[in-house]
Amino acid sequence: MSEAGLPEIARWVAAAGPLDITVLTGAGISTESGIPDFRGPRGLWTTDPSSQRLFDYDAYVNDPQVRRAAWQLRRVHPAWTAEPNAGHRAVAALEESGRLRAVITQNIDGLHQRAGNCPEHVLEIHGSLHAVECLRCARRAPTADVLARLEAGEEDPNCAACGGTLKVATISFGQALRSDVLDAAIDAATGCALFLALGTSLTVQPAASLVALAARSGARLVIMNAEPTPYDDLADAVVRGPIGEGLPQIVPSPPAGRDPGRDRWRPSRQSAG
Repeated sequence: MSEAGLPEIARWVAAAGPLDITVLTGAGISTESGIPDFRGPRGLWTTDPSSQRLFDYDAYVNDPQVRRAAWQLRRVHPAWTAEPNAGHRAVAALEESGRLRAVITQNIDGLHQRAGNCPEHVLEIHGSLHAVECLRCARRAPTADVLARLEAGEEDPNCAACGGTLKVATISFGQALRSDVLDAAIDAATGCALFLALGTSLTVQPAASLVALAARSGARLVIMNAEPTPYDDLADAVVRGPIGEGLPQIVPSPPAGRDPGRDRWRPSRQSAG
């Protein structure tokens, strides 16, 4: 592990060429926007361990009571009112600079897109809160449409096309990752010159393994996280502290007057629930 500080890391970023940088983000970048992680002191699983059942795929499919509770939880998810923070905007600035290859995110909140990253550059390996899918016919629709049905009194809405079970398009325990998204994430990790792991404990696989893949492929590795991770010894630099404070110090600012892509993408009914 290097003793490199923020000024040296900033030089690495500045020296990166087009599409040279891949970013991996975890819950730690979104906690600064008011979205608690599952395992933290304010996390759902800490305050209510029984809620883990709501994120089990088999339980969701087979138990209508679990589905009803899960939908009510989605109605009040803090992502509907959260705003991107300085960390998200710094990642968007990397794209503005032309250096960004991809953002691989473990988060489901859509804040990278709201901050200005093109959806095509954001690989949501754990899925997205902003879409629902039918488990029978695979039809997808905006989550806002289902939230409106919940507001109208439905407790366990089904697919309007085939009557099948609807589920928010996130990855639950026991549910396979999308192979195309994982393949793209592996390509982004092995094809970059600089890999930034931001706000992730690097304990959840296969996301954590992308760090080792990038390092083995010759990329410089920077880990920014509040707590130690299992991969710190592999890193060229480790930075402790809030992402929203550290990341803007190493990323070039976007062009003056530019609000990075705020009109590029915004989920409909973002204030639902």
